[in-house]
Amino acid sequence: MSTRHADTRPHSTGSTGTGSTGTRPTAPRPAEPRPGGAAPARRRRRGVPNIPAAVGGWLWLAVIIVPIYYIAITSTKPREDYYSTNPLVPSAPTFTPYLTVLQNQFVQYFLNSVVVVVGTVAGIVFLSLLASYVIVRSRTGLAVFSNRLFLLGIAIPIQATIIPIYLIIVQLGLYDTLAALILPGIASGIPITVLILTNFMRDIPNELYESMTLDGAGDWKVFRTLVLPLSMPAVTTVGVYNALNSWNNFLFPLILTQSSEKRTLPLSLWTYQGEFQADIPAVLAAVALSALPILVLYVFGRRQLVAGLTAGFGK
Repeated sequence: MSTRHADTRPHSTGSTGTGSTGTRPTAPRPAEPRPGGAAPARRRRRGVPNIPAAVGGWLWLAVIIVPIYYIAITSTKPREDYYSTNPLVPSAPTFTPYLTVLQNQFVQYFLNSVVVVVGTVAGIVFLSLLASYVIVRSRTGLAVFSNRLFLLGIAIPIQATIIPIYLIIVQLGLYDTLAALILPGIASGIPITVLILTNFMRDIPNELYESMTLDGAGDWKVFRTLVLPLSMPAVTTVGVYNALNSWNNFLFPLILTQSSEKRTLPLSLWTYQGEFQADIPAVLAAVALSALPILVLYVFGRRQLVAGLTAGFGK
């Protein structure tokens, strides 16, 4: 009886035929990167400076810096030096233009602007917080309709509504008062403020709302103790944003006021241009004084402004 001996010879590892069992085709080894290949080329491309972008950036910086430099230099010049020297070359500084502006009811115009800004921002923030909370937490048709109505208000330019606003203000007997500037300012600022606050409030986890509701908290308590503290970054954002718009508003004071006692700073700059036709340093001193408070506010609130505007839009 013959016995068969198993073939103990090793099979070739490179065989790909179907007759050989227990062997697998080997995967090809990745090619080694060659010196001077694509990777060094990419590194060289990354190191090339973007000259057109750099030139454009410097040009844009010059467009912004040159007017500011011109205002700062000219507002500290005597009127005689302005016409006899190069406007871009500084001379012996003097604060006479600033004293001239301060002696022409500038303080009264400044206080009017402060009253209008504080009243407008307070009304916008208070009403928009309440409306945003209802829109986020309520599921009724009225809340949905209100949200769509606020979004529609963003698409309507304020210039298209100035005639109806003027007629309403006259019928209410508020013409030539600071209230005539505050009420339309509140109405024009609510739509964009509601949009920002609703997107921010939607980021608050629903578990926090549900836990407070299970603890027996009502809507007012949830609003005061939960929503309002967590929404302070967005409140700061809309506060700074609406303060900038209200401070620089020129249309409402021009149409809805008449007497000099109710003028705000943007409208006063227009009147200063007529009063100081030959005194250009005084006109630019008024521009510098009117821009200084809101510039300081923006410097301290710019981070909150950017963070609140971008909150909620990344989802």
